[in-house]
Amino acid sequence: MSMEKGATQSKVRSGLIAALDVGTTKVCCFIARADGDGALRVVGIGHQVSGGLRCGAIVGMDAVEAAIRATVEAAEHMAGENIRRVIVNVSGGTPESRLIAYEVSIAGHEIGDADVRRILDPGSLLRRQPPDHVVLHAIPVGYSIDGNRGVRDPRGMFGQRLGVNMHIVSAAAGAVRTLETSVARCHLDIETKVVSPYASALACLVEDEKHLGVTHIDMGGGTTSIAVFFDGELTYTDSVPLGGCHVTNDIARGLSTPLGHAERMKTLYGSAMPSPSDDREIIKVPLIGEDGGSEPNQVPRSMLVGIIRPRLEEIFEMVRARLETAGFDSIAGRRVVLAGGASQLPGTRELAGMILDKQVRMGRPAPIDGLAEAVTGPAFATCAGLLNYAVNNRAEGSAGTYRPVEEPSGRLDRFGQWFRENF
Repeated sequence: MSMEKGATQSKVRSGLIAALDVGTTKVCCFIARADGDGALRVVGIGHQVSGGLRCGAIVGMDAVEAAIRATVEAAEHMAGENIRRVIVNVSGGTPESRLIAYEVSIAGHEIGDADVRRILDPGSLLRRQPPDHVVLHAIPVGYSIDGNRGVRDPRGMFGQRLGVNMHIVSAAAGAVRTLETSVARCHLDIETKVVSPYASALACLVEDEKHLGVTHIDMGGGTTSIAVFFDGELTYTDSVPLGGCHVTNDIARGLSTPLGHAERMKTLYGSAMPSPSDDREIIKVPLIGEDGGSEPNQVPRSMLVGIIRPRLEEIFEMVRARLETAGFDSIAGRRVVLAGGASQLPGTRELAGMILDKQVRMGRPAPIDGLAEAVTGPAFATCAGLLNYAVNNRAEGSAGTYRPVEEPSGRLDRFGQWFRENF
């Protein structure tokens, strides 16, 4: 579990950092060197076709281990150094968001760093998490002093009780432990774990978007994950078990063609939006089981678009439903940022804007010195975000005694409470 930046912030990290993105379709590793000012220079890059994962969850440890090992070795070879510790993403385990409010007694003295560190380490509360879930992040989204809400930085103030609203992000313990074991079998230690949409958003979002309200949607191969930022903090995260692989499978089934050819057709000719020339453009489709000498089937491009569009519509409709259920559909503003490899299909941005009724832009990771052009696209946002997280999110905490004051029962209630306290 990690305690995110709040009113306390540790020194910017320096030295060698290794980020490992374990995804459904690819495994990626960036090795970077950070100076004392937090500037990064990538010195090693490795990426490999993934195996043994389905919808973000590990289903074959041997295949995952082989992919991680090959990816890390490639990055180490380029960097000329071996690594022992990695910061890794968590894409499986159906992440859950909870908002928990609690407070501690400060006996009227001036609030200092020690008090804030103490309240940011809610040990007794976190031990009450469901046994089948482990906490990945604990992010403060608002402080209170003697019941006065909306405090941004309580240090230097006085009061009897210091409270905080903590956003807890957890994931299924089994999925997280399986990921830990897969990485450990490659003789690597996990420095910390970051939920995938959080990492991707850190790479792609600008500060104004995070403060004014934005929904970041990372469309991966097996999952589409959501991260909502408001007032500069992550306030909600979720995932949908659908992604680019499901579009490829639909094409393969609909046109009776091998998966490899389906992926190629999706990449070369696919689109989420129809065009007037689709009926006139003919695509050759090799059929499953036919030998190389047989004549391929010929279909109009409109048939391919007709297979792709319904699946993408389903993904965005599920995202919209999750946001509405959680109460974030209108509050997070009208801004959406798309990232992930599956978002690069032509017409995806326009389709997302129509279904979500928001302004949509394509997200790309912010430039990092030494990062090759081939790995700067939306598909590599999570790995780039892991480096960002490693440099800027090393908050400290110490043990303390806590008194729970309230825990709203529903998602709408939890968000409504947080919004009322801060506005």
